Amino acid sequence: MMKAVCLEEPGKISLVELPEPKPGPGEVAVRMEYVGYCGSDLTSFRGLNPLISYPRVLGHEISGTISALGDGVSALAVGQSVTILPYFNCGRCHACRLGRPNACKDNRTMGVQREGAMASIIVVPAGKIIPVEGMRQRDLALIEPLAVGFHAVRRSELSAGETVVILGCGVIGLGALLGAVRRGSRVIAVDLSADKLAVAKVLGATDTIDASREDVLAHVLELTSGDGPQVVIEAVGADATFRQAIDLVASCGRVVYVGYAKNKIAYDTKFFLLKEMDIRGSRGSEIADFHDVIGYLKQHRDAGDRIVSRVVPIEEAGAAMQAWDKSPGGFTKIVVRIEAKEDA
Repeated sequence: MMKAVCLEEPGKISLVELPEPKPGPGEVAVRMEYVGYCGSDLTSFRGLNPLISYPRVLGHEISGTISALGDGVSALAVGQSVTILPYFNCGRCHACRLGRPNACKDNRTMGVQREGAMASIIVVPAGKIIPVEGMRQRDLALIEPLAVGFHAVRRSELSAGETVVILGCGVIGLGALLGAVRRGSRVIAVDLSADKLAVAKVLGATDTIDASREDVLAHVLELTSGDGPQVVIEAVGADATFRQAIDLVASCGRVVYVGYAKNKIAYDTKFFLLKEMDIRGSRGSEIADFHDVIGYLKQHRDAGDRIVSRVVPIEEAGAAMQAWDKSPGGFTKIVVRIEAKEDA
């Protein structure tokens, strides 16, 4: 038997025991070291995630070590440090046929539509394994959430010299920030938390705006000579910021939604036409985004220390979620230590 963190129902997380899985042909068993809590986990805990069913083992931000190989797996080795691509696509729908599996209409993400990684051992197809050398084990759990932000930047087609406003400085927003800085773009970061804005500044934001104290639109227009930014990336998923993105973006600019609002949004659609803007969605990430993040983290080894707010043992996973629920602005990233002997 093995330990696992199970969201039994909204508001109730338990440490349970489950049978330890064994790899079949073409599969790989991975011993979990660290698993990060995602914003979708918090939404599920609050009972607001329409995609999840209960009970559910949480977790898709993964750091692990290969513990066993199934028959027919030869390109990997026991003992390798790995992360895992946690999305399972159908391979048949229009998005899959276009080579964009992250947008699969029948996607099954670990910890949401299928069992997650917050357990001692998980088994996945060998094709989902991404070996990673030369990185701290804890930081492997940052690759997936940062890759979501990198993917949003890819969707924006942001280029060097352009200005992007990023609404929200959680890990997804910080991933977008890092992806934008990597492209040589100017970043204006917006959040309600002074602590998160301080992290954004250290990670490369040119300017920060505290939305709890400042008029965001007026400040952005001041910083952009009255034009607005070429790109706005919405990484909050709130009604107000969905509409705010439309107000902020420059004429002929691009708005990318990577958060998703829980309610239906009413827009004044004339601005879609008057600004002749592009509105784009961004879903999950692709393996290319994973490799871009890995390259970034190898070059900036202190980034993980800036992003991770707390590391807790698996026995404290439930209490950590409750603390995050009570103070969502107080944490940037909570990482659960599963089997690692000590914090990286």
